[in-house]
Amino acid sequence: MGASNQSESFRDKISTVGTDGKRVWVYPKKQLGKYFNKRALVSYVLLLLLFSGPFIKINGEPLLLMNILERKFVIFGQIFWPQDIFIFAIGMIAFVILVIVFTVVFGRLFCGWVCPQTIFMEMVFRRIEYWIDGDWKQQKKLDNMPWNGHKIFKRVLKWSVFWAISFLIANTLLAYLIGIEELQDIVFGRPSEHISGLIAIVLFTSVFFAVFTWFREQVCTTVCPYGRLQGVLLDKNSIVVAYDYVRGEIRAKFRKNEDRVKEEKGDCIDCNQCVNVCPTGIDIRNGTQLECVSCTLCMDACDHMMDAVGLEKGLIRYDSEEGIKTGKPWKLTTRTKAYIVLMFAIVGLLATLILTRSEIDMNILRVRGTTYQKLTDSTYVNIFETTILNKTNQDHNITLKILSENASVESIGGDLVLKKGEVLQRELIVTMDEKAVLGPSTPVIIGLYEDGVLMVEQKINFNGPGF
Repeated sequence: MGASNQSESFRDKISTVGTDGKRVWVYPKKQLGKYFNKRALVSYVLLLLLFSGPFIKINGEPLLLMNILERKFVIFGQIFWPQDIFIFAIGMIAFVILVIVFTVVFGRLFCGWVCPQTIFMEMVFRRIEYWIDGDWKQQKKLDNMPWNGHKIFKRVLKWSVFWAISFLIANTLLAYLIGIEELQDIVFGRPSEHISGLIAIVLFTSVFFAVFTWFREQVCTTVCPYGRLQGVLLDKNSIVVAYDYVRGEIRAKFRKNEDRVKEEKGDCIDCNQCVNVCPTGIDIRNGTQLECVSCTLCMDACDHMMDAVGLEKGLIRYDSEEGIKTGKPWKLTTRTKAYIVLMFAIVGLLATLILTRSEIDMNILRVRGTTYQKLTDSTYVNIFETTILNKTNQDHNITLKILSENASVESIGGDLVLKKGEVLQRELIVTMDEKAVLGPSTPVIIGLYEDGVLMVEQKINFNGPGF
């Protein structure tokens, strides 16, 4: 999407890679404005939630925990185990469809407003860089000057601060992976007892430091697959950061007291401020590009210049290709409505599965290689093994009873105490009177009780002699 007289050759290369194949370093100009202030507010709220999350407990469990090593996952205080993998599968499907729907409707709004890479780069590291190195022209000058005391001081100061923040991010990430208590043991314990944990912290810190110090926008333009999906997901009705080429062309420098309509000039005064502030080094006037992360900095820069020369704001704005071309207001398409219906259906299914998920799972299997045994002249026994999973964060004292009233059950190993979040395994002896045995397979229903309340039940088959 762009002016009809613009060449499309810019799409043949990435903006941050030169014709010689070398990296083109981007020095975005510092820009404030209405949209930046709104993004900053959203970013700092999300950062507050991110860094405080590991310390928030719900019923004694963390707000979020993704402990892959122990195969324990906690979301909003609810514990999920490998047995709940189908819920995660449905959740991943819902997430993918949500990404598709969101991108079809709103483009890369996620990238500009809530993506961690953008938030940390633009709202944390870039702000610190402006404070230490100065604005874009000062940064260029500093990079091009020879290594002297001034440059060494600036670099050491900036890299030290960047490393400290990267260290904080790494620790926060580990807190979500292993839990805040385990992380505190690593940080405050003896290093010799937590070698693997310390190595993980150093590695994560180094990766974050490299990403935000050198790799930067390359994450969005060459690594992240989301940007590449734009070409498949976006259509002419998707909301994007768009340049109004109908109103903006033909570009021309601004002259005071001129009649731009009479002189057949567009509203674009060709000041290049939208290019100067872009953190991925593109010219938004060329149209929608994979490098654009919808950060709105070009919108603030353009609005500032339009206001300065007395022209209407919104030359660069949130709009669709169809809206720019026809001037018609944006509306949902049939394709988008279908995506939304499918998304709500899957999210509804996911919510139902979570809300109806049993707090305790019981699985009873016959001990491998065993069959019925005759205990007395009139009774038979089978030996089973039960595995009981406690998905809650509370202990449970349980008992097992026969609901079908055609047998009796006894557990080997004493009282059945289910510790929170743990698995209990016991052998069961099921005894049945000869009169109740129906043949090689007699159905028996075993119930798990706590304080007289049935929590879960399972049907098993009692093995007996054929008649």
